[in-house]
Order: sequence, then C-alpha cells, then structure tokens
Amino acid sequence: MTSLTDTSADLARAQRKARRTHTLNRISSALNTVGLGWLAPLLRLAAGENPRQQGLELWRQMGIPLTAILLFLAAWGWAAPQVQTSLGAIPGPAQVWEQATNLYADHKAERAKEAAFYDRQAKRNAEILAKDPAAEVKTRPYAGKPTYLDQIVTSLKTVFTGFLLGALVAVPLGVASGLSPTVNAAINPLIQIFKPVSPLAWLPLVTMVVSATVSGNDPLFEKSFLTSAITVTLCSLWPTLINTAVGVSSIDRDLMNVGKVLQLSGFTMVRRLVLPSALPYIFTGLRLSLGVGWMVLIAAEMLAQNPGLGKFVWDEFQNGSSNSLAKIMVAVFTIGLIGFLLDRVMLALQSAVSHSPAR
Repeated sequence: MTSLTDTSADLARAQRKARRTHTLNRISSALNTVGLGWLAPLLRLAAGENPRQQGLELWRQMGIPLTAILLFLAAWGWAAPQVQTSLGAIPGPAQVWEQATNLYADHKAERAKEAAFYDRQAKRNAEILAKDPAAEVKTRPYAGKPTYLDQIVTSLKTVFTGFLLGALVAVPLGVASGLSPTVNAAINPLIQIFKPVSPLAWLPLVTMVVSATVSGNDPLFEKSFLTSAITVTLCSLWPTLINTAVGVSSIDRDLMNVGKVLQLSGFTMVRRLVLPSALPYIFTGLRLSLGVGWMVLIAAEMLAQNPGLGKFVWDEFQNGSSNSLAKIMVAVFTIGLIGFLLDRVMLALQSAVSHSPAR
C-alpha cells in the first residue's frame, strides 16, 4: 500500500514538473520572440531549476551582450574626441544622451504650447458666443513646428502605409506566380528588372506622378506622404513577392493533389492549403520587406525633404550648430532601434498566426 502511495506521489510530482517545464518553454519562446529572452533564465531560476545552468544561460543572453555594449560605449567615448570635424569633435555617449533628453524636453514644451493655444482659443470663442450666441466662431489648428517625436510618428505611419500597400500587391502576385508557371514566366523578368532599382531613382518619378494626379487645396492625403509611401511600396514589395512565390511553389504536390481529389475550389485551396503551408516563407518576405521599407523611407525623406526622421537628419546637417552632430547620432540610434522593434513585431505576429515558433 505504501509503495502504491509513493508511486502515485512520484507520478503527480512528475506531472507537475512536466506542466511547469512546458509552461516555462512557452514563456521562453514568447520572450525570445520579442527580444526579451534574457528574462527566461530568471524565470527558470525562480522556478527552482538548476542554478548553475541558468546562471550560464543568463550570462550568455544578458551578460555577454551587456559587456559588448559597455565595451562599445567605452571605445566610442575614447575615440570620439579624437575626430575633429567642421562642427567640432564627434560627440560621445554623454553628449548624445544629453541631446536625446533635450529633444524630449522640447517635445513636452511644444505640447504645452499647443495645449495653451487651444485653451486660449476656446476661451476666446466662449467669450464671443457669450456676447452673441449666433456669432460664427472659428477653430484654427495649431501651427507649431513638429517635434522629434512627431517626426518619428510620421515616419512610422508612412512606412506602415507603404509596407501594407506592398504586401497587398506582393502576396497575391506571389501566390499566383508560385501556382502557375505561366504567371511566373510573365512576371519574373519584371521582378529582375525593377528589384535592383534604387529608391533615389524611383523618387523623382513618383514625385512627378503624385504632383500630376493629386490636386486640390485640401487633398485627402498630403503629397509628401503619398510620395514617401509609394516609394516605400515600390522598393519593399519584392522580398515578399519572391519569398511568397518560392514558398507556394515548394508545397508538397501530394497535398495539392488531395485538394483536387476533394474538388476544392481555387479560393478554398489557396486559403486552406497554400497559404498555411507557405506562411513561414511569406513572413520571411514580410520581415525583409519591412526592413527594406524602413531604410528606403529615411533616404526618401532626406532627398525629398518630406516630413519624418530623414528630414530631421537632413535639417540638422544643414543647420550646422554645435549640437547638430549629437542630434544626428540620436536619430541614427532611433532609426536602428525602431528597425529592431519592427522586426520583433513581425516575429511576434508570425508566432501568433503560425503553428511553429518564429526565429
């Protein structure tokens, strides 16, 4: 009897351990997807797993990267004063951080000015209506300059618009190309011709087309926004198109034959068989396209002087003040960090809609 009780207790403990391990593995996979994999060893330590093993894993995922970052900052801080430019020495980490805080302070000050402007306008309109209820009052928009954070938001809106337009074109074309050798033969030459074209070549053409087609004093979208978004679309759709076509063409022929035997319609076959099987390839293409689109956008904003981070960098370069270099470096780190976060977003989305964990 005692033996049976002990066996049941051991079995229960083993089941609890298996459930805990499964839960920790799922959490670790999710943390890795969003770039927070270094938290997984801490969770495993808290759960009572091997301290030595989790300590080594924590050092690998957090200690080594932090050490590399500190070495980079030290090398940067030492080398920066040695390089003299027309605007002075290259700013070190401290100067760049100072300008980052200044840009945030400028944003808060501008928002305070905006709030005060609307408060004054509301009070003035209220006084006019109190004297004459039938009077016509006007609400004018705040005309202050965009702040650094406003430029970031503008760039994000533009890149996502261009990326989504590109995906809407690339995925259906990629599916058609992967399913039909005739379609593939028709569009492959166009892909090979247009894929290497630089955004700097597309931008003048897009600018002229948008200027010719968008008219009126109050268009639905600003011409600068459309120019940047369409340029992003033209340069970023190719990775998604190519990867989608490769993924669809590599689907097991037996799977497609089963669909034909079941007499599935073309739309049902694509939805039930083709897209789920090609999903990893599609998301690989989408990740590449989003990265390409982000790089293209910055170049397009700089060249066309459209609102966004690219224009901010160019304006600071032209400004030539003593703080311009530090502000440009703030923008460089911001662009890199946003690019990393965009990739993490795509990875998280892939994990959410696919059966296999994203890598």
